[in-house]
Amino acid sequence: MPDYDYIIVGAGSAGCVLANRLTENGKHSVLLMEAGGSDKSIFIQMPTALSIPMNTDKYAWQYHTQPEPGLGGRRMHCPRGKVLGGSSSINGMVYVRGHARDFDEWAEEGALDWDYAHCLPYFKKAESWIMGGDKYRGDSGPLAVNNGNEMQNPLYRTFVKAGVEAGYLETPDYNGFNQEGFGAMHMTVKDGVRWSTANAYLRPAMKRSNLTVITNVTVDKLILEGKSVTGVSYIDAGQNKQVKAKRDVILSAGPIGTPHILQLSGIGAEDDLKDAGINVQHDLPGVGKNLQDHLEFYFQYECKQPITLNGQLDWFHKGLIGAKWLLTKSGLGATNHFESCGFIRSKAGTSWPDIQYHFLPAAMRYDGKSAFDGHGFQVHVGHNKPKSRGHVKTVSSVQSEPPEILFNYLQHSDDVEGFRACVRLTRDIIEQAAFDDYRGDEIQPGKAIATDAEIDEFVRTSVESAYHPSCSCKMGTDDMAVVGPDTKVHGLKGLRIVDSSIFPTTTNGNLNAPTIMVAERAADIILGNPLLSAEHVPVFEHENWREKQR
Repeated sequence: MPDYDYIIVGAGSAGCVLANRLTENGKHSVLLMEAGGSDKSIFIQMPTALSIPMNTDKYAWQYHTQPEPGLGGRRMHCPRGKVLGGSSSINGMVYVRGHARDFDEWAEEGALDWDYAHCLPYFKKAESWIMGGDKYRGDSGPLAVNNGNEMQNPLYRTFVKAGVEAGYLETPDYNGFNQEGFGAMHMTVKDGVRWSTANAYLRPAMKRSNLTVITNVTVDKLILEGKSVTGVSYIDAGQNKQVKAKRDVILSAGPIGTPHILQLSGIGAEDDLKDAGINVQHDLPGVGKNLQDHLEFYFQYECKQPITLNGQLDWFHKGLIGAKWLLTKSGLGATNHFESCGFIRSKAGTSWPDIQYHFLPAAMRYDGKSAFDGHGFQVHVGHNKPKSRGHVKTVSSVQSEPPEILFNYLQHSDDVEGFRACVRLTRDIIEQAAFDDYRGDEIQPGKAIATDAEIDEFVRTSVESAYHPSCSCKMGTDDMAVVGPDTKVHGLKGLRIVDSSIFPTTTNGNLNAPTIMVAERAADIILGNPLLSAEHVPVFEHENWREKQR
């Protein structure tokens, strides 16, 4: 195989963006390497089928955590995309940038010039917002963003109305001036089809002669010559092969895969590497540390009116939905069904939202099956600014052996208190008059769950991962930082990381949008292009946030 200017490891949310932008000017040869294969499956492209690829070995690494002490020893599922498009081909297609202050927090953590003003122009560059561009939104980027089926089910608007009745704001665009409040939720769907980074960025780029894409290959380690990374070693159909990079190797294998590849290559914390029997090539203590994730649980109610999706979950109705989607790319098959949402603060003294809601007009499990007989609705709720920190750590020099993953969920008291607020605040919202015509019995958690101890036990046994791992190779300048603001790995030449592992802290929302933004901005940094100018725009902050929660 010939040498390439750039080698990108991982064709996921970040890797597809980089493959497009680094080949755009025609000056550089790029190799994009992906462990998975094609994303052409109907179960990937049809938005409503989102639970299938996430739980399919062919399309996702089916990782599990170590027993989590804060969750009573439960092992949590942690699927990551293994297909063109990566996790953008298996996720829920929810488009949430995060709050402006999340990115200011990055800068405060040492990620110089990754504050909101510097990130905003790259969010805009990436997207085509269906409502048009303004000083917050873009209208000509590759990534299509819309409102799904425009909240046709009345329960979506009822949820927004209930939030307002409970004393919160209504926001016309949580990705614009004001994240705080209740409103329509945005999704990455175009003309009824999942608009993954494979569809948005990679397919146009694959027409270029300077991009080579190879699939079903597994990178087992980086090639080091002293303190320079010169290429990668990989396995293709059982054969060990190598390929060299003339400029940079860019790891975009995600918050689990990226630190694992680094550690397999002898790059990481000295003690971790020695424990795994790996020779230390570069002692970098932050590799795999600082791991963060969002947890969520389902607040479920019976519905007094037969208007929910529970009436569509049998195979006959699913077949009708699928047939309509195949013929017209419309109907219930063309949405992820998360069409209204909310972002609130858990308590007074919190200056920007740290709780997120996804509303669903059905009571169901994540595998797409009904939670009980009859009609119901649910709201997914989670405390999104965790202070607990975990790790990714290789246990062997053998690439095929999964790394040890431990998030240490709910190990910080603030995280426990945050979920107590989730229960009490959500119950208050659903009990507003707006829901009187629809609200039946509370199924989960159940009215009996009321005291701190009862809530804590419910959360320990019922929360699930929201599938938002990040921060395991954080960007910054302190001793635990892995990359600098230029995305270069500290102490090594020829190696960069561009994916959600470099977030210093997790954002208040789903992670696909900020991951794409990071890749857009990183592409300009890597190419040495003039960076888009910072855009200083006003952002809503509740005037009484120090004294009031709403």
